[in-house]
Amino acid sequence: MQKKVSLLLLLAGVLFYQNINASSIHACSHVGLHEHDLDSIGITNDELKYLQQTPPSLTPEKFAPNVVSTKDEYEFGSVFNREATEFFYGVNVDGKDEIRYSKLTGGSWSQPKTLLEYSAYVYNDPFLSPDENRLYFISRRAMDGTGEPKDYDIWYVERQEDGLSEPINAGSQINSNQNEYYISFTRNGDMYFSSNKRGNDFDIYTSRFVDGEFQEPTRLGDAINTPAYEADVFVDLDESYLIFCARREEGFGRGDLYISFKNPDGSWTPSKNMGEQINTEGHELCPFVSNDGKYLFYTSNQDIYWVDAKILEQYRDE
Repeated sequence: MQKKVSLLLLLAGVLFYQNINASSIHACSHVGLHEHDLDSIGITNDELKYLQQTPPSLTPEKFAPNVVSTKDEYEFGSVFNREATEFFYGVNVDGKDEIRYSKLTGGSWSQPKTLLEYSAYVYNDPFLSPDENRLYFISRRAMDGTGEPKDYDIWYVERQEDGLSEPINAGSQINSNQNEYYISFTRNGDMYFSSNKRGNDFDIYTSRFVDGEFQEPTRLGDAINTPAYEADVFVDLDESYLIFCARREEGFGRGDLYISFKNPDGSWTPSKNMGEQINTEGHELCPFVSNDGKYLFYTSNQDIYWVDAKILEQYRDE
């Protein structure tokens, strides 16, 4: 099994770096691997970014229908790189979670390919580190990569010259003997995530990144956490607001998106349900706001949606 995972990561890593020249989103051909492609992808026309989709209005709409958001699969946990030229997202196929990847090169996007494939372990909730050299995710992978699936931990792979590293566990400072879910980062590398390590439902935590090391996580206060479920937290780069999934009595469905803004004194405003403009009778989760601040992405009823991020301003208290 270890050899299979190593080979898969090597092949996936080549795809991660490879210059993919596609005639359309549905057809691609692979050419040689060049490191300078990673630098050159930043100089692309704005209209080609975000899988060349027409930007949304203040009304949410399905993202990349029939390409990313498909009828027969459950898509979730999406993230773009800062230039909006690489796209990572989770997919559940018959109960098996994997991470897929698409890249803009030479004026067209590659067809989404599997980057981390389910073999013995699930892989989901992808998120890039601030320097984009690591792809974080969650998995029930055994610590040695060969044993039985365990609880969910936070893991990452690193970009290397020959592809991607083997999965690396984020360590005991972050992970516990319970479950850790969903990852996002501030600009300086502080991590936000959720865990049920207190023995009740999930809560949201933050771990400061100091001198290259994550510090002891801190549970956020009552403005964010309740005795109910709080998870799937997104923090913007400047740590000025949080969006997360919660299950509360006033909610619309199985899980709703809530938002909280940081006060000048560093505290958080009481979290606010984002309302029926975002939430439905189903399940809303996995929020992500693009690095340029233009678009909010999230999962709704097993598809990925996006909406103009100007919608966030309506939730601020006057």
